[in-house]
Amino acid sequence: MQNSGAIQRAGLLYSDRSLTFLLLTNLATVVGAVLQGWNITELLWIYWGQSVVIGYYNVYRIVDLDRIATDGFISNIRLEEPSCETQRCTAVCFALHYGLFHLVYGVFLLTTFRIHPGFPVAGVLLCILAFWFTHRFSYRFNRERDRAVPNIGSLMFFPYVRIIPMNLVILLGAPIAGDNTTALVLLLLLKTAVDIAVHVIEHVMASTDARRASARLP
Repeated sequence: MQNSGAIQRAGLLYSDRSLTFLLLTNLATVVGAVLQGWNITELLWIYWGQSVVIGYYNVYRIVDLDRIATDGFISNIRLEEPSCETQRCTAVCFALHYGLFHLVYGVFLLTTFRIHPGFPVAGVLLCILAFWFTHRFSYRFNRERDRAVPNIGSLMFFPYVRIIPMNLVILLGAPIAGDNTTALVLLLLLKTAVDIAVHVIEHVMASTDARRASARLP
């Protein structure tokens, strides 16, 4: 039974075109960074933009659900029941604290990694736009599988699991990479590997939560 489940998950990953798009977008960013001679400042803003896009589509995921599970989900020191009100409040709450998190992170980037003269605004925005299209496709491609009675508390948690490791890789690795192009490429490839791995884990966890919740519903 466990083997059949593992085979099924492997088949889903193999057919996951959103995973392919995510990989290609990350690799295109690496190539652009090398060809344009970008440093860590440009890349941090690109990945900040990607993180904002991830949160934007997570709000869509929450409000787009037909049914939700709230097992263990506590709000205002009380267990929440599945309802449209819980769904709307969760979406608003997530948007507020995720937005505040990125506002603070953005201020940190502005003060620590100052935007220099000649900052490639067009190139950075183009990369962020590419990530927007990638996550838009991922949202639509995984929509039916992810919306099958997910745990709404998990949906609030998943984006942080997604963005914190990949941004920490860049922030902690930046002093080591310095101006060395080879080290910077290796760092970006490591970020890509983390992004891909967490994408897979997120959707596997979402599918598992959905199956468990569906099994408990009448």
